[in-house]
Parts: sequence; C-alpha cells; structure tokens
Amino acid sequence: MARDVRAFAVTVLILAALAVAAGLLWSYVSPRAPYQITEQGPVLADPSTQALIGADGWYAVITGGLGLGCAAVAWFAGKRHQLAVVVGLGAGGLLAACLTLWVGSTFTLGVVTVEAAAAPGVKVVAGSLRLTAEGVLMAWPLLGVAFFMLLEGLHGYRESPLRQPYGLEYKNLS
Repeated sequence: MARDVRAFAVTVLILAALAVAAGLLWSYVSPRAPYQITEQGPVLADPSTQALIGADGWYAVITGGLGLGCAAVAWFAGKRHQLAVVVGLGAGGLLAACLTLWVGSTFTLGVVTVEAAAAPGVKVVAGSLRLTAEGVLMAWPLLGVAFFMLLEGLHGYRESPLRQPYGLEYKNLS
C-alpha cells in the first residue's frame, strides 16, 4: 500500500514539475491578442484576431503531447504499480494542466508583437494569455490516461492465452 501511495505521489510531482516548463513554453510560443486601453478598461482591439484561437491551439498541442509522452514513460516505468500510476496520471494531469495555465498566463516570455489598427490617441497593448476554449484543460489528463490504457490493453492482448484460437498452442515447424 505504501509503495502504491509513493508511486502515485511521484507521478503527480513529476507532472507538476513538467507543468512549470510547459507553462513557460506555452508563454513563449503563443501569440498575444491586441487590446485597446479605454476608459472602461481593456477592450479587444481586433475582434477578428486569430491570436485567441492560436493560444488555445498551442496549449492543446503542448499539454496533449506531454500527456502522451508521460503516459508512455509511466507505462514502461510503473509496471508494478499500474493502478496508482494511472490514477496519478489522471489527477496529476489535471493539476499539471491548471498549473500550466497559471504559469503561462502569469509569466510573459518571447517576443510580443501587437498589430492592430487603432484610433489616434488610443494605446494598444498585448493581452495576457488565457484560454477561450476551456475544454483543452482536459488534453493532458485525458490523453495521458487513454494512451496508458491503450498500451496496457495492447500488452494484455499480446500476453493473453485467449489470443490463440481455442486455447491451442502453436508449434514452431521450422
């Protein structure tokens, strides 16, 4: 039992550490939407901008790729404690997704370019990163758990005695 708890905790902590790097990477590669500073506060300068969708897409690519990679490593490394590791992938993936969002929206890295036509005297600034499609928060845990289960299912099928028809053993005729 203690080893299962340790496997769960290690999985969650590794995913949390990776989330910090993922958030910084997301901040570096994602475009920023232009905002106008008005008396009412910041207003989107270009309503037809693709920067908001681009930020969501980069978030999904980064966290989804990490979910797949973490699942593969966890499957190979966690053979003895599979249930604890897969639960750690789910819980840790959700924590990592939220941590990635927080780090990426808090720290601004990379080149921030703002292009928008503004009225004279209106200040245009780059907005902070945020998600408009909040469903992409599930990319890391969902892909991680699904890929882990796929690997386990393929391995279980390969090792299954039911794979051979009627339980017969094949003989090597060479």
